[in-house]
Order: sequence, then C-alpha cells, then structure tokens
Amino acid sequence: MAIVVTLSPELEARLRDKATQQGQDVDLVASELLARVLEWEAQDSEEAIRGIQQGLDDFEAGRFRDFQEFAGEQRRKYHLPADS
Repeated sequence: MAIVVTLSPELEARLRDKATQQGQDVDLVASELLARVLEWEAQDSEEAIRGIQQGLDDFEAGRFRDFQEFAGEQRRKYHLPADS
C-alpha cells in the first residue's frame, strides 16, 4: 500500500540525512521509524492503562493516603515551602 506524506523541508532533510548515514533507502528508513513510533505508542498506552488500573485496584483495597500527606512528602522531598 502506498501512502503519500508531505513533510516539511526540515523534516525531509533530517530523514534523508538519517537514511544516508545508515546507507539505506529513505522509504525504508521512514517505514522503520513509523513502525517504531507506532509500537512505542501502543506500549505507552498499555502501560498507562495498567497504571490506572493498579491505582484503582489500590484505592479499592484501601491502599491510599490523603492529599495532605502526599503534598507534605513532596514538599519535603523537593525542598518546597510549606503551605501558608
């Protein structure tokens, strides 16, 4: 399947430079980069969903703390001033 994508001149130059450095065809480099980004995006979404589910599970199991406790810990950790 052929898809036509219009790139800015700067992005096209970067892509062509990368292809030249790798000694590969620019179409192959573009295809590989796109495949990597799509895979990363899918993994990132899965990790986010797992993290959200873990948070919900923790909350339902009573494993949580109130905001004031969390905020105090963050202020100490990052040397932030106390609330006035």
